[in-house]
This record gives sequence, C-alpha cells and structure tokens, in this order.
Amino acid sequence: MLALILLLIFVGLVVFVATYFNRKGKNEQIDVVINENPECCGAHEVCERDNLQIIDTKIEYFDDEELDTLAGISPDNFTKKQIESVSEVFYSMHENDVAPWLRSLQLRNIQLPDFLREEALMIVGERR
Repeated sequence: MLALILLLIFVGLVVFVATYFNRKGKNEQIDVVINENPECCGAHEVCERDNLQIIDTKIEYFDDEELDTLAGISPDNFTKKQIESVSEVFYSMHENDVAPWLRSLQLRNIQLPDFLREEALMIVGERR
C-alpha cells in the first residue's frame, strides 16, 4: 500500500514538473483580426452592435428627434399620442437598429413603455 502511494506521488510530481517546463517554454502570440465590416467586428461572441451598454456618449438619431420631448418623463405619464409616436418609430425600425436605438434613448434619458421595452429587449436577445 505504501508503495502505491509513493508511486502516485512520484507520477504526480513528474506530471507537475513536465507541465511547468512545457508552459514556461511557450510564448503565446495573439493574432489581430481586422474586419472592416460595419455590421460586426467578428472578434466577439456577441457583436458590440447589439450591446446595450453605453460605450460612446455620441447620440445617434434614427429619424426620431420628436421623441426628445419625452426626456425625463415616466412612461406611465405618456399620453396615447406620445405612445403612438414611440411605437411608430419602433415598428418602422430594422432589427439591426434596435440596440443602437435603445442606447440612443438611454443617452437622451427617454424611457420606453413596458410593452415596447420588452419587445425591444426580445429582439436584441434573439439577435445575440
């Protein structure tokens, strides 16, 4: 029994030493991939275009300048006309533009009504 334990310790020690020197001798290089496609860079599992986090503080408009009047107003206080104008912009938008549009709304302090927000997040989630 003692011989078996000593043999296992010896084998473990040999594997440890071999692994240590094997890793020490390798220099890993990182390949840089340049992709000029504006849709996606291809370097991420999830495209940054679909990322909802605010990375850039530049506001991008999607023919929705009229929504700036809703800045700072709770969606619960929207009138039917205001909800219709937000809905019209959302439903006329291409799926690729939903995530950037949501970032734009965040920068402009505009909140979506709950039903539109859920739909928009569902679209962004499906694109991921």
